[in-house]
Amino acid sequence: MNASSSHTAVDGTANATGPLAGIRVIDMTSVGMGPYATQILGDMGAEVIKVESPDGDVFRHAEPARHAGMGAAFLNLNRNKRIVTLDLKRDDDLLTLKRWIAEADVFISNVRPASLRKLGLDDASLRATNPRLIYCGAYGYAESGPYAGQPAFDDIIQARSGMAQFQGANSDEGPRYVNTILADKVAGLTVAYAIPMALYERERSGLGQAIEVPMFETLVSFLAVEQLAGRTFEPALGGTGYGRVMSPHRKPYRTQDGHIALLPYTSAQWARFFALAGRPDLASDPRYADPAGRSANIDSLYATLADIMQARTTAQWLDLLRDADIPHGEVPHYDEVLDDPHLRATGMVFEYDHPTEGRLRAVGIPTAFSRTPGNIRRWPQPLPPRGVPAADSDEP
Repeated sequence: MNASSSHTAVDGTANATGPLAGIRVIDMTSVGMGPYATQILGDMGAEVIKVESPDGDVFRHAEPARHAGMGAAFLNLNRNKRIVTLDLKRDDDLLTLKRWIAEADVFISNVRPASLRKLGLDDASLRATNPRLIYCGAYGYAESGPYAGQPAFDDIIQARSGMAQFQGANSDEGPRYVNTILADKVAGLTVAYAIPMALYERERSGLGQAIEVPMFETLVSFLAVEQLAGRTFEPALGGTGYGRVMSPHRKPYRTQDGHIALLPYTSAQWARFFALAGRPDLASDPRYADPAGRSANIDSLYATLADIMQARTTAQWLDLLRDADIPHGEVPHYDEVLDDPHLRATGMVFEYDHPTEGRLRAVGIPTAFSRTPGNIRRWPQPLPPRGVPAADSDEP
């Protein structure tokens, strides 16, 4: 595929080129999940109008920042959006928002549904005046269950879904969180694929519909793929937890002078690795000779791997594994990832000049389309005065 994508330009004069060009999204979300989803929609060409309260998105204040209200996390979640400040306690601002939604394709909010109903911003009310509207509620828990309406953030969902327990299973400290806002981003990705699906269906039916993306259910589903394990069966064929990923020896392996990521996977790859290691006998060991044996003896296999890897330097292993076509990788610090030659060559990591924040580094659009590539048209914007659109845009 001869695909292309505009990773490295931030051009306020550019037109939307992505597959969602012409779609208007009213975005009433904050923090991580919703803004991550709507940034993806914006990157793919949608016109995203982000509605903030006079206090602004709370993520504006996540450090570090050069100026108040323009923190790094906010900058990395809110490009390709037009910012408008509205106070929904004021009747005129609420009517303005409803007018915009009446002309939009998509409305997305992470406000609790009970609060939206009080404002007349529920699905039934809005689609009564705009039957083609795709209405997306992105919040903690499904409305059909007893947790409906409870406050929920990433840490709470990581804990409640079982993620924290799985992550800390081999730690003396007990349950622990993944060192990224995983629940927010997984749910955000789910929002980002659900909305285009609904838009596609609208092309056939002519009608909009409501979408619910609850973080709790989304992360439980995400984990269940492999971690449901023996509980997939009834009666159960063992407990939860996929043995390979739960092994305490599953981690980058120490070499003589550093670490390396290594994952022989097929029987042929394991045989080549054992030959490189000077242990060809292990390829015929009943514990490791086939996938079923390796799965049943994963802890001892990975422990053996850890011992073997300490015999050579990282550079020596990299050369050997590359020549043998065995899956492997270096283990850089994240600062080094930003200078990765592959990412630089593809334009994924780039710098640009922001009108208020100066020189910034950003990560571009990872997906590429051969005819309708996404592009970056608008930088993350400061919070404007109430009712006034950001400086580089017209009235919504």
